[in-house]
Amino acid sequence: MAQPAAAKPAFVERPSLTLTRRFRARPEKVWAAWTDPETLIGWFCTTKAKPGTLRAELDVRIGGRYRISFDMESGEHSEVGGVYQEVVPNEKLVFSWAWHSTPERESLVTVAIKPDGAGSLMVFTHEQFFDETARDNHTKGWNELFAQLEAILA
Repeated sequence: MAQPAAAKPAFVERPSLTLTRRFRARPEKVWAAWTDPETLIGWFCTTKAKPGTLRAELDVRIGGRYRISFDMESGEHSEVGGVYQEVVPNEKLVFSWAWHSTPERESLVTVAIKPDGAGSLMVFTHEQFFDETARDNHTKGWNELFAQLEAILA
């Protein structure tokens, strides 16, 4: 008697977000904001972190790891990190994203950068969130950070 075919696991669509930003900076400058530790520190710090408490270690190559850590005014330590999966200088950066407090909730970030007139167009996609609350919290956080990025790129 033939065995029934094993059912394929159902694909579970996870929450995601896509944000688009135009910057008055060439793609090379936007790229550096994501790949140069000192430049990243200049915009990635949230208003809840104390000045000088943000650290960034970036090994920007396929399979390379990154870690961004900061200490909050409340005394709380936060850290996020992951592995670079795709690196196309000045065009595309894909990396995993997981907070040290919830490493099982790994998600995926894609930063696509294209020339746009005298500036750049950045399409930022963050996908595979654990749930809608995580997506909503990250949407708020990314929008705040991108406002700071826009200020340093101006």
